[in-house]
Amino acid sequence: MTATVLRANARNFGIIAHIDAGKTTLSERILLKTGEIHRTGEVHEGTATMDSMDLEKERGITIGAAATRVSWNGHAFTLIDTPGHIDFAIEVERSLRVLDGAVTVLCGVAGIQPQTETVWRQAQKHGVPSIVFVNKMDRGGADFARVVGQVASRLGAVAVPLAIPVGAGDAFEGVIDVLGQRFLAWDAAGLMTSTALPAQLQAQAAAAYAHAAAVAADASDALTLAFLADDTLSPADVRSGLRAMTLARRAVPVLAGSAYRNAGIEPLLDAVVDWLPAPDERAAPVARLDDATVAVGTGDADPLAALVFKVVHDDHGSLSYVRLYGGTLREGDLVWNASLGATVRVGRLYVIHADRRTGVAQAQAGSIIAIAGLKDALTGHTLSTRAAPLVLETIHAGEPVVALAIEPGKGGDRAKMLAALERFRREDPSLRLESDPLSGETVLWGMGELHLDVVLERVRRETGVDVSVGAPQVAYRETIAGPGVEVEGKVSKQNGGSGQYARVVLRVEPFDGAFAFENAIKGGVVPANFIPAIEKGVRQALAQGPLGYPVTGVRVTLLDGDYHSVDSNDMAFMVAAKEGALAGLKRAHPLMLEPVMTVSVDAPAGNAGDVIGDLQRRGGKVLGIEEQTGRVEVLAEVPLAKLFGHTTSLRSLTQGRAFASAVYARHAPRMQARSEAMAA
Repeated sequence: MTATVLRANARNFGIIAHIDAGKTTLSERILLKTGEIHRTGEVHEGTATMDSMDLEKERGITIGAAATRVSWNGHAFTLIDTPGHIDFAIEVERSLRVLDGAVTVLCGVAGIQPQTETVWRQAQKHGVPSIVFVNKMDRGGADFARVVGQVASRLGAVAVPLAIPVGAGDAFEGVIDVLGQRFLAWDAAGLMTSTALPAQLQAQAAAAYAHAAAVAADASDALTLAFLADDTLSPADVRSGLRAMTLARRAVPVLAGSAYRNAGIEPLLDAVVDWLPAPDERAAPVARLDDATVAVGTGDADPLAALVFKVVHDDHGSLSYVRLYGGTLREGDLVWNASLGATVRVGRLYVIHADRRTGVAQAQAGSIIAIAGLKDALTGHTLSTRAAPLVLETIHAGEPVVALAIEPGKGGDRAKMLAALERFRREDPSLRLESDPLSGETVLWGMGELHLDVVLERVRRETGVDVSVGAPQVAYRETIAGPGVEVEGKVSKQNGGSGQYARVVLRVEPFDGAFAFENAIKGGVVPANFIPAIEKGVRQALAQGPLGYPVTGVRVTLLDGDYHSVDSNDMAFMVAAKEGALAGLKRAHPLMLEPVMTVSVDAPAGNAGDVIGDLQRRGGKVLGIEEQTGRVEVLAEVPLAKLFGHTTSLRSLTQGRAFASAVYARHAPRMQARSEAMAA
């Protein structure tokens, strides 16, 4: 924010959706309507302003979250356009972590899709209020009422339609402005006109207003009493009530339009002002200060509290994207990186406009800005002061599920390749780089085939090093089928002089969560100071179980033990606990788990049989089939290991007329492992 923008007039929001719902096209139209650009680019032509990376332009997808600043009717918007593909979920996660609101874009034809539900859950986890924009109402098969019903049935939200489309497909004419009780239409140039409601639309508009008033009445006792007295509310009361309900995430305003045809953008921008919160209207974040948890002050004069949520590198160096929760940042300030425990100097401050940046002298609480050359900063780091070293909760990336063994091609420069990969790893917390201790191969882990493909293509382009890759591998885990067992772990080396002695008795059993360690000993048979070492030994055992993979879904309880006043130490108890836990895992019937994906395939109805057959051959379980006009959506769960090559197969089966998306569902027992467990 600049000095001329009040925090009450600021909105920090993101655009989230399933892939191909039209997020970037919508962002482009927002830039146009707010005067940030004067000619729109198109995703399919590779000219969209928000898709500035060459790979984004070539592939027609958003890979990295892109931020921009625009103005609308005296309000300053910071907008972040996020990717829709599950492989780039970290971009959605870190954006929602710092945003105050969201616009959830739904396709008027496809409705709610798997990744829609994923990003909606991410927004709910971070307490981010949302409004919904039903896009592509100019497409054949668009059905606004069906999509609104899905908002209630699949997202569990109270949907309040406020801009209702009139017609669909080629017959799409415009929208009913429910609160304004008027009809809005757009010409071929995207210019909006407002007219009185035609007689044939008045009943529909009145019913929608009555629904909005009934929802708004739940915001307060006063509004409830007013509604009961008159069976309606004034437009001002409806607005205030709906704002309160939306900010409390008890209601979701729903609008409609066609971003491609420039229709419905102005009502959406007004909705961002009306229904999404200013920075001061969100609950203050909490931070750790020494050993206490405190609420962060959100004023300009409060102690500095800022979160680095993204770091990128270019020819000019590093650029750190920061959400400033409290305090003021100025160019040249010395600040405390509380995550590193080090003082760093603030370089140039920038407001980001997609692929452009504008320098600013300072930034106030509530703003999202970028800092050039912030030394050693990583995603999730907190900037505060030495006097008040606040530490905000970091940003958590999902566990990667796919890996590739990689090597530089013939004559390639390994050091240059590894340096590029390390730079990308610093930018992207969902990447993991390892060296196989047996083969010496470099192994790159990521969130999916597309994720890794994009990273390796960037290596080739930015370093000139050709990269050879091995076959994809997936992130297996293991658990135990049970029943639980009791085991002993013991270390006894007492041959005179300084010895080693420790004995533990553990119960190892299945657990609904990831892991739990409990101490159930009584009478001090093992001194309390050795308990942390025992838990550490158990965790070491779980890092690589009997089948060779990380263990999940296990509870280990310390039941009994023994120690020697001279020969017992932390190391002895850690080793005894590790050996005991491994023995218990082996006896409790270890079971291999594999990542399972929820797959959605949209295909011509005539290809439904081929699509379903292909999924079943891959070990998939069909969850549902939804027929639309001339097309079918197949929802299935498929092991990730069986999905490699699915896109190519689908293209061949349907002559390129189908598309699929997949989101991570869970880790589940492999079919072979389930059979073996049942036989045992």
